Amino acid sequence: MSMNTERIGHLALFDGPGGPFRMTSGAVRALLPGEILVRNVYTTICGSDLHTFCGLRQEPCPTVLGHEIVGEIVQLHPEHPGTDLMGAPLLPGNRITWTIFASNPESENALRGMPQKGTGLYKYGHVKAEGAELFHGGLGEYCVLQPNTGILRLPDEMPDAVAATLNCSVSTVAGALRMAGDLRGKNVLITGMGHLGVTCAAMCRESDAKWIGAADISERRLQDALRFGADDVFDLRGADSVSAIPARTGGRGVDVVFDMSGSPDTMEAGIATLGIGGIAVWIGAVFNTRPLQIVPERIIRNLITIKGLHNYNFDDFIAAFEFMRGNWERYPFAAAVETEYPLEAVQDAFEYAVAQKPLRVGINLKKQKTVE
Repeated sequence: MSMNTERIGHLALFDGPGGPFRMTSGAVRALLPGEILVRNVYTTICGSDLHTFCGLRQEPCPTVLGHEIVGEIVQLHPEHPGTDLMGAPLLPGNRITWTIFASNPESENALRGMPQKGTGLYKYGHVKAEGAELFHGGLGEYCVLQPNTGILRLPDEMPDAVAATLNCSVSTVAGALRMAGDLRGKNVLITGMGHLGVTCAAMCRESDAKWIGAADISERRLQDALRFGADDVFDLRGADSVSAIPARTGGRGVDVVFDMSGSPDTMEAGIATLGIGGIAVWIGAVFNTRPLQIVPERIIRNLITIKGLHNYNFDDFIAAFEFMRGNWERYPFAAAVETEYPLEAVQDAFEYAVAQKPLRVGINLKKQKTVE
């Protein structure tokens, strides 16, 4: 088919918090050098999508939300290299997922191992939909992949709903473990047991952590944590919930605390559990919060390190893929997407996700809305 053949695709536009999604259609523009055209088949609703939907963070509007995407290749521009990050050939019909970003690989931050902060950054599901630039998020029938996007071809046996979470939640957790270092024989606490948290529990278990604690305010999510490899759970609604941690760890305290919640109270409580030489890795606070209250003397005397991570790099993306390929059936990742909707019912999907707080809700773009 000619590179200039016009395609029309449906998409759900988000005009800003407080209003409904707007179903519309538009032409898919011709590919530019190095680009790939993908037909989206499945998108999961990430926590950051919900933050935008609820007005906790701002995106340029109108936009096409959704960045946890699985798609099938429709066309490759002749100037695309034709391989994925692991060297596998890419052909029309291949099922793929891709990094949340594309950026200049020669920029200073990219060369320092932080391509997600490189110049010329382009983030899927975070771009304003205007003019011919409409298809750049998961809540549309198509997505145009920019040059310098990390792509991975998916194995046939990995379900769409599992694979979709790779390019945000699972890759971000892989980055967090990289920052934490070797976890063998370590005591780990994870605060915030959404999809990030349960994925972190499973990854820590597969990294031979000695003890894994999980903390949240939801009893249901704490029970999920046990199914994903946690040893103990702590209900943060209790004022003294984390005070039991020293006894659970033989008085040693926690070696690494991962915060996925973004709650200042929870981050402060997590820091207090760290033993000497402990490391805090913060991921969840990707929206405005109050400043934290931390005692500097304790940080200094106990040799504590605090690290922050936003998104991930290409090595993290590959590590996430390898982890999920080997472990998606060992832990209940398939059940983490608790329900799914067709694209036309995207408003219902977001409202359900906000009200019920499941680990994930899926948008199945191969599914048609049922007429009641």
